[in-house]
Amino acid sequence: MTKKTIGLFAHVDAGKTTFAEQLLYHTQSIREKGRVDHKDAFLDSHDIERQRGITVFADQAVLSYKGATYYLIDTPGHVDFSPEMERALRVMDYAILIISAVEGVQGHTETVWELLHKHRIPTFFFINKTDRSGANTAEVLLDIRKQLTGDVCEITGLLTDGSIGEALLESMAERDERLLEVFMTNTGDQAFWLQELQAMIRGRELFPCAWGAALQDEGVLEFFDQLHRLTTTDYKARAEASFGGHVYKIRHDGSGTRLTFMKAQSGKLKVRDELQYHVGGEPISEKITRLFLVSGTKMQPVDQVAAGDLFAVTGLSAAEAGQGLGDCSGKLDYDMVPTLKSKVIFAATLGVKDVLRAFRILNAEDPSLNVVWEESLQQIHINVMGLIQLEVLEQLVKERFNLDIAFGSPEILYKETIRSAVTGYGHFEPLRHYAEVHLRLEPGERGSGFTFQSICHLEDLSQGNQNLIKMHLFERDHHGLLTGMPITDLTITLLRGRAHNEHTHGGDFREATFRALRQGLEKSDNVLLEPYYEVKIKVELDDLGRVLSDMQKAHGRFDPPQTMDTHAVITGRVPVATFMNYSTELASFTHGRGSLHMTFGGYDLCHNTEEVIERIGYRKDADPLYTSSSIFCAKGSGYSVAWDEAEAKMHLL
Repeated sequence: MTKKTIGLFAHVDAGKTTFAEQLLYHTQSIREKGRVDHKDAFLDSHDIERQRGITVFADQAVLSYKGATYYLIDTPGHVDFSPEMERALRVMDYAILIISAVEGVQGHTETVWELLHKHRIPTFFFINKTDRSGANTAEVLLDIRKQLTGDVCEITGLLTDGSIGEALLESMAERDERLLEVFMTNTGDQAFWLQELQAMIRGRELFPCAWGAALQDEGVLEFFDQLHRLTTTDYKARAEASFGGHVYKIRHDGSGTRLTFMKAQSGKLKVRDELQYHVGGEPISEKITRLFLVSGTKMQPVDQVAAGDLFAVTGLSAAEAGQGLGDCSGKLDYDMVPTLKSKVIFAATLGVKDVLRAFRILNAEDPSLNVVWEESLQQIHINVMGLIQLEVLEQLVKERFNLDIAFGSPEILYKETIRSAVTGYGHFEPLRHYAEVHLRLEPGERGSGFTFQSICHLEDLSQGNQNLIKMHLFERDHHGLLTGMPITDLTITLLRGRAHNEHTHGGDFREATFRALRQGLEKSDNVLLEPYYEVKIKVELDDLGRVLSDMQKAHGRFDPPQTMDTHAVITGRVPVATFMNYSTELASFTHGRGSLHMTFGGYDLCHNTEEVIERIGYRKDADPLYTSSSIFCAKGSGYSVAWDEAEAKMHLL
């Protein structure tokens, strides 16, 4: 049986979940249609989703249609839950991007489109809500062509009774000289054209577009029948290979059992099979204890799954969302990155361990939270996308763990780097311990994160110890000296290192490595970075001057505006700190006619460094976990040497 995984994407309130309900009903997957406003939608099964009327979690359903099995994934449409949507992208064969016929292409629609483009996912458009007052299908099609892709092709009314309409044939012929010749000579039959159209869609040369009204059940089944005929997969051929899969979701059931949701990209997987993967560079092999096919809240136990299947397993303890397993390698690099952090507030009567355990579970399900326990402050901090996410998390913690918590006001998540190269030295030698590490620290390109290389000779330090140093550098975030925020964009080179045959023990290189890194930072010219938005603003010409002035006041930069007859489009980069609430202001002075599209644009120099440093008030010398001094041994006992004196005492210099 043919297997296809289809993802549903949209800006919030475009009607995505209602569209899914119609598909499930028409394929006999559900007996009655649910509605978002009635709080009984099949795929919005969580109480939080039903109360708020929005999709928060990427949930899946299984449906059958004309001999094919479809795995349908309904993804969140609200920007605060974008990481959940992005994690699901890796397992899609095709995507349906739903756009409201009234609102047209909105800010988050563009963000979703860019992600689909980056991951090379063939995409169908469905223009929804054509029954609503103010709906304008032709205008939305024009919007798609201008703002998303000029390769959109209409299929409503052009793909019926096994034949492809003339206008659709022309769209194909315009993009391929070989097809143009066939079209002009009228030598291709319908089977030929259908096969070519399937290939062009699969290759992202054409993006079919249909329209209808999901709530009124207009055009949905017709569109799905067209999608069924225009999509192809090759999982039958891949089923004979070795097993490989991608994890797209981690959940825990009511009893706390960890469920790992994944897509089999190749091979077969059976209960009690061993599965290999890597965590933190270390290989792990674990046995699959149970397999489930999942549709909404229903979980059907099975003995085996094969290439093309979407399923959940138990038995994996550490696999991460976005990770490849078996023959599939690598991890997902997120585009949708949180730029805010918040403190978890809870009563002293609640055990810190219980609260932290709950957030560790949530962190496994959503790694973008990046839960951190600040030992010195006795605080739990998390990274978030926005205020709605915090509200949902507060409710989620209460429901799942029965813990009453709140959150501090979200603050900008800053980062730090260095301006020029330095060498850091770390020595750790209390009695009967020994390790020395020399690291070269160099500024990396913006967005490069941490990179590591070694030029240390194996005769001086074994490969195992060099790997230890690398592992310790990547095992956690390292704090900068200006604000205590994470260090990034750093190239670290291991220059030299030394161990002792008898006295070097586990953890010694961890201590020496951290001290070397910190000592290098003490000597370097440290730089504060802040997150930026890449913005695209469309306004009427009368509002252009106001927008340019606002961007300048916000310490942003913009390209020369593109002007049309009545509108202007401004693109640029603006600090998140000064622009995060601008959408409300824009809507106010443009009376709702202006549009704003903002995506995370990476980190760059902070526009108000001194002000931020003073406000955060980080005291580098009062942080016991990040010492830059070294420990040496004399007369049978260890003693501490400050960072600015330690270099003179290093054994390898």
